[in-house]
Amino acid sequence: MKTFLFKEETYAIIGACFEVHKHLGNGYLEAVYSEALSIELRAKGFPFEKEKELRIVYKDMLLEKKYIADFVCFSTIIVELKALTALTSQHESQLLNYLKTTGLKVGLLINFGEPSLNYKRLVL
Repeated sequence: MKTFLFKEETYAIIGACFEVHKHLGNGYLEAVYSEALSIELRAKGFPFEKEKELRIVYKDMLLEKKYIADFVCFSTIIVELKALTALTSQHESQLLNYLKTTGLKVGLLINFGEPSLNYKRLVL
């Protein structure tokens, strides 16, 4: 059986997201969930960077365009938040581009906008 990359860390992050969703439910703006998740991650002692700037390199040159990841947790996992009625392949593509840009291998796409928390774990 193949071991999942950063299994314990992703499980812990998803648990923190479930805690936020349990208390807030759906219907808020993404910024509300982001702030609440920051509080939850800090309370659990998880290392994270919020609104992490991701620089894009093209032919050894930095582009002016930058991506902003909602969170980078444990210095290894990108966490992208949404507050939508449903996730689409465009949201997955966004997270995959963040992973390509950083060279990181694991990302979580979290949607607080549904009645039950929805998440996808993506590996590059």
